[in-house]
Amino acid sequence: MSRVAPEPLKTLDPDRVAEWLATQPDFFVGREGLLQQLKVPHPEAGGATSLLERLVHDLRARAEKAEGRLEQLLESARHNEAQYRRTRELVLALVAAQDRDALGQALATQLGEHFSTPAVALWCPASLSDNEPHPPQAPRQVLDEHAGSRLSSLLDGRTSRCTRLTPTDWKRLLPHAGAPRRSGSCAITRLSLGEPLGYLVLASPDPEHFRASMDTLFTEYVGDVVARLLISLGPDHV
Repeated sequence: MSRVAPEPLKTLDPDRVAEWLATQPDFFVGREGLLQQLKVPHPEAGGATSLLERLVHDLRARAEKAEGRLEQLLESARHNEAQYRRTRELVLALVAAQDRDALGQALATQLGEHFSTPAVALWCPASLSDNEPHPPQAPRQVLDEHAGSRLSSLLDGRTSRCTRLTPTDWKRLLPHAGAPRRSGSCAITRLSLGEPLGYLVLASPDPEHFRASMDTLFTEYVGDVVARLLISLGPDHV
């Protein structure tokens, strides 16, 4: 009588084992000893470590990562709150101005003290100052064809823009502020309220302060507020 040859041992497919375990979440219930015998690669030291130690390591890493994200969110919230408070103080100071010169001076003071912007120019057409008893005071400037052409060229067809500012352009566009020896940077926005009202220029000797990639929402917002106040603070303002 011949013997039946034993069937060769079959090697389990790791992917099928993993798939099966995923559908049996309670497999290790009552088999906790297996967890202590399992060995997995150590993520840092090399070699092998127990599954439980690896789980503890992974949980700790996840907790640290979550803590880092939370700190980033808190830091962003603190920054936004500080930005809101500075913007609120700026707008209140502008609204409190009694005339256009006071408006320009309040703008320069607030931006210099709270937004690290040491130089400001407010270029407006002569029609806004013709009826005023005194010539405009810095940072207000009377917009002429030369300055208007250069500002329009720097904007390059946009409403607002951050860009480099050469010493030559600084002297041209911020004549009341000492020009740096090297190129700085600036943010420029058009002023309008149904009609062109000029340009607002914020400048810094730091070439990275107003980078080309920066958003110009804040500059446009300030420009909108200034444009409305320029109209309301005319000679007939009570």
